[in-house]
Amino acid sequence: MLKEALYYKADSDNLIECHLCPHHCKLKVGQKGSCQVRYNENGKLYTQNYANVSSLALDPIEKKPLYHFFPSKMILSAGTYGCNLSCNFCQNHTIAQEIGKGPYITPNEMLAICLNAQAENSVGLAFTYNEPTIWYEYILEMAQLLKENHLKVALITNGYIETKPLEKLLPFIDAFNIDLKGFNNSFYQRNCKAQIDPVKNVIEKVAGKAHLEITTLLIPDENDDIKEMESLASYIASINPDIPLHLSRYFPAYKLKKLATPLKTMEISKNIACEYLKFVYLGNMGQESNTYCQNCKALLIKRDNYNVDLVNLQGNKCSNCGIDVEFIKNS
Repeated sequence: MLKEALYYKADSDNLIECHLCPHHCKLKVGQKGSCQVRYNENGKLYTQNYANVSSLALDPIEKKPLYHFFPSKMILSAGTYGCNLSCNFCQNHTIAQEIGKGPYITPNEMLAICLNAQAENSVGLAFTYNEPTIWYEYILEMAQLLKENHLKVALITNGYIETKPLEKLLPFIDAFNIDLKGFNNSFYQRNCKAQIDPVKNVIEKVAGKAHLEITTLLIPDENDDIKEMESLASYIASINPDIPLHLSRYFPAYKLKKLATPLKTMEISKNIACEYLKFVYLGNMGQESNTYCQNCKALLIKRDNYNVDLVNLQGNKCSNCGIDVEFIKNS
């Protein structure tokens, strides 16, 4: 199910420059971009993953991870194939780095599935598993349909997208979790074949316009330096200290075969981040990650893995002190 891609330019020699992401791949006829799903066919750019679904599941929304966006709810989650980064530690490399062919689900068919999932406590649809921004044409259509039907839309992304396509999509997205993979450009160049500045640009443009949470996978001797964590947390706090930061524990995957991140490193990193940010959570550790009222310190949300209880959270208020809990989107 081929579809002409958006955001590209072609010259008189049928050479195409793709403008969807910061790579700006220059493609001769027959060539694919770094994402492996956008290609030049006779001077036009086509996307070959339109409506091609690799994964579809109903997940706890905390699994995305989104901890401050409709906590305890479910969300239908969909992915395709391909990615515009080349991370050597990719956790989903079988669909992100290897192009396959799944079932084709048209936007109207996917909408029907989403509407039916409401009966299972789903609030909408999350685009996740691989990199959703390279599914751009499908997501743009889907997101508009979902909003027309009063469903929520979430994007779990590496944030590697150009400004114009982001700004076109942004009004239809309710929540983002952006993967900030480290806080130095050499890490991005060495491990992902990318640059950090475009990701920071996306974080800054999304903040204040949609619900935003950030995830960083801590990898031993790669991005777990104390000073780097201070810089990363300070940067997020300069945008908004209420932005939740998820520090995820690394386990060996794909091409990078290091030992798992020590538990002590995770705890130290959390303590550092908490000096700047109000909400820091540890992931891939099988422990509680609770949320507390910033006014009276009452327990609002109790989490044990994906078992979630709303304790003193009534709508968007703390039932203990009555204050509006503005940092949680729950209605």
